[in-house]
Amino acid sequence: MRRFQVISLTDAAATRIREIVDGREDAQGVRVGIKKGGCAGMEYTVDLVTEPNPADDHVEHDGAHVYVAPEAALFLLGTEMDFEVTTLRTGFVFNNPNQSSACGCGESVELKPADLKALAEARAQGA
Repeated sequence: MRRFQVISLTDAAATRIREIVDGREDAQGVRVGIKKGGCAGMEYTVDLVTEPNPADDHVEHDGAHVYVAPEAALFLLGTEMDFEVTTLRTGFVFNNPNQSSACGCGESVELKPADLKALAEARAQGA
């Protein structure tokens, strides 16, 4: 049975995470969270992890490790983390079903929490 995962990673995101981690001593992955900020109200955060927090949800894809902050899990449930290179920007992209709007520049978003019942059911089915 497949283990429950708060978010999923594309191959491009996994490749970029491995590149970041391989270039840093003691790095084990990245931690994804959210913080208040920006004109739409919230921003995604991506930080290097040298010591995983046992409270984080752990996602692994093709050797790339992502840790999801517990306070962000309800806002990130069902999100696909991707990495893209375009003419105007290079970076991680979050395809999040809980996003209700974004600012014009794309740096901040408005997120609604996922249904607690849906989260509990998803965890029970994938545990």
